[in-house]
Amino acid sequence: MTDAPILERLYFGHDEAEQDMANGLLRAGFLQTAAYDAAVSGRKMLIIGRKGSGKSAICMYLGAQRGPAGESVLITPDDAAGEEIRRFELQGLGGDTAKSLIWRYVFAVHAARHLTVHARECHGRREPGSVKDLRRFLRDNGELPGARLADFAAQGRDRLQAGGLQLGAFGFQIGVDLAQAGPSEGARAGRQLEVLEDHVALAFRDLKCADSHPPLLLLVDQLEKVWSAQPDANSMVIGLLLAAKDVAVKYPGAVRCLVFLRSDIYDSLTFGEGDKFRSYEMRIDWPEAQLRRLALSRARAALDPGLGEEQLWQQVFPPQVEGEETATYLFTRTLPRPRDAIQYLNLCRDHAVHHGRARITEEDVVEAGRQFSEWKRKDLVQEYLVAHPFLPALLELFTDSGYVVTRAATETRLRAARGELARLYPAYAESFTTDTVIDVLYNVGFLGVRRGEETVYAGGFARPVRPDEKEFHIHPCFREALGARDAVPIAPYRSVLRVQGLGWGGATPPSRNVTLLQRVVDACDLLLRRIARAGGLPEETRRELALQVQRLHQETRDALDDPSGPAGALLHDAEDHVNTAIGYLYDQAATLRATGLEDQGAEAGAQTLARELDGQALQLFHRLGGLTGSTGEGGTSS
Repeated sequence: MTDAPILERLYFGHDEAEQDMANGLLRAGFLQTAAYDAAVSGRKMLIIGRKGSGKSAICMYLGAQRGPAGESVLITPDDAAGEEIRRFELQGLGGDTAKSLIWRYVFAVHAARHLTVHARECHGRREPGSVKDLRRFLRDNGELPGARLADFAAQGRDRLQAGGLQLGAFGFQIGVDLAQAGPSEGARAGRQLEVLEDHVALAFRDLKCADSHPPLLLLVDQLEKVWSAQPDANSMVIGLLLAAKDVAVKYPGAVRCLVFLRSDIYDSLTFGEGDKFRSYEMRIDWPEAQLRRLALSRARAALDPGLGEEQLWQQVFPPQVEGEETATYLFTRTLPRPRDAIQYLNLCRDHAVHHGRARITEEDVVEAGRQFSEWKRKDLVQEYLVAHPFLPALLELFTDSGYVVTRAATETRLRAARGELARLYPAYAESFTTDTVIDVLYNVGFLGVRRGEETVYAGGFARPVRPDEKEFHIHPCFREALGARDAVPIAPYRSVLRVQGLGWGGATPPSRNVTLLQRVVDACDLLLRRIARAGGLPEETRRELALQVQRLHQETRDALDDPSGPAGALLHDAEDHVNTAIGYLYDQAATLRATGLEDQGAEAGAQTLARELDGQALQLFHRLGGLTGSTGEGGTSS
């Protein structure tokens, strides 16, 4: 390492792959994953992932490579190009098929452009006639090098719609040689396009490209910039998929198309041939081990190629945060994707620098986590603004509550808010059912579903939520921003440390006060035993509830042991203290019932424990009333 302070040099990257490619960090710190391997090998052509999952990083890295990965063409539609493609229609063809033709034209022109340069640079012999024909075709149709995608998409649209593609370079005359294609606009356009594709394929064969070097890669990325969840935008994407699949058939071994597509866009598509793309799909998955490798590779690129994992997580970062191994703490509090991990890691570094530290501390990580959680809540809303514009209102339903959520509790919250949601978002009124809302929140990564002892979040190979699954957890990265820090929000027991002012005056204590306090102790003893056996309750909730009941128990026990009480404590008599205990137990019972958490088989859970709390509170209430005006001899032990 150099002599410059570590934190001055430590940087994990930018939010966008383009910037990291420009400054060399992506090339130096790129992590080859299963998705990258599948793309390079040709096993998959459709790379699917959430925003920030590394799709563009793979695309940019492939686009910058020459040699094993072959040459490439990057196709990223802007608004103008997207508008041209969305508007493209042909008489006699459905929207999806028509838009597949304009994409096929885009691919064919890119391949033709590539061939006119590639033949001279890489094959080093006399240029075959097929390549010369392509050069003439490009010139005749104004498809010059450097033209924007929007420009030649517009030209292709106009010529295909009018049947006016100039094919003289291939020996065809418009309106004469193609007359047999059929009377419809779509049939004529399809025939013209086939002529172009056949001659592009011929040029690849004449150069023997498939046998002599890796295929040309057509890399299509950033479609989310031109997608709008409208039918014509969906047809634009479906047309792209149809055209991309045809590339391998049209130009076998010479050209491959890779499409990098956001998962929410792909999952929203419905088309007849959708089932034929399953074997082409590769969904990007980032388990914790991969995120650790990513962090180390980026840190090595910034600090020292020889940096070890132990150095990163023991010296640069603190070994533990809140009793948890630091890397696990960090990566369980991010959505499983590189962008989130990079942002959180950089934020930890920024907080340490702000405080003038030489190393990142536990305090820096915790502080960064609070800010990161706020970011992620806002980012989630922005990510799904097109597909789910009502998401901000749904997230509000989960503020200042526990992070354990059930179907029953969700239905209760929705019942109160459904009318307002329908008023604000009338086009989505039918979506505000419990099942649909849970599916949406699971699919966007906000909720995970409890399966056995694990909580499973969407992504990778996780299956969808089943109707019989009833318990869900808010993802840790959103909990701080929502105020959902605990599994179940158990309120702390708040009262004086001891009961004072029993009026004993040195005489024999009144048996009524002693009996009342003893009943509170007995109730707490029983409840603590019940809580310890409530295996169906989240462990965190069991611990917190036991802690608060133990505080009530200890305060009451102390009052029995030392009735004089601490100096300066608030004055309460025994009846007030018992009333406080009754109210507290009733409140916690209501909290547990409201969770909707069901008992797990034979194990006592939230509902059983709620009944126990209610029962003990009721017995204390009866004891309080039954002893009014008595000498303490009446009543029975509970």
